[in-house]
Amino acid sequence: MKGHPKLKIVSGGQTGADRAALDWAIKHGVPHGGWCPAGRRAEDGVISRRYKLRETKGSAYAARTAWNVRDSDGTVILSLAQGLSGGARVTRQLARKHGKPCLHLSQQRHGTKKAANLLCAFLQEHRIRTLNVAGPRASKEPKLGHFVTQVLDKAFLRLSRCWSQLI
Repeated sequence: MKGHPKLKIVSGGQTGADRAALDWAIKHGVPHGGWCPAGRRAEDGVISRRYKLRETKGSAYAARTAWNVRDSDGTVILSLAQGLSGGARVTRQLARKHGKPCLHLSQQRHGTKKAANLLCAFLQEHRIRTLNVAGPRASKEPKLGHFVTQVLDKAFLRLSRCWSQLI
């Protein structure tokens, strides 16, 4: 599956959901980017330069989260658990504050297939061209990356059949 020029994936580069989405985008030729803290800070050290991320002026995570929400057309938050906490919850609050569409998909609640279908519908309904992908870091949900990859694979396979519906 090759990327489509109408879509871009952004995230903050943190381990877990962010990094899985960026890796998925690179693998599939989907344009990617986003904001990360100054110094390319993440819980596992310095974020690799292979990710096309721009640095905020400060090292706090809050600015990059807010700027990724602000600069995207919508946000999908992926998690294993049903509830959100920490940065994932802040992301949802920021999306609401900025009036941006936001969808939380949980493996526990939705499973992979339903989550992929919901993501596909979300992208079409809101005509998303720049999608912010967020969720817990790897230390909170170590197996989240696999769920993120599966959901993106299934959603974009389905979307590839109907790209003309996106502007």
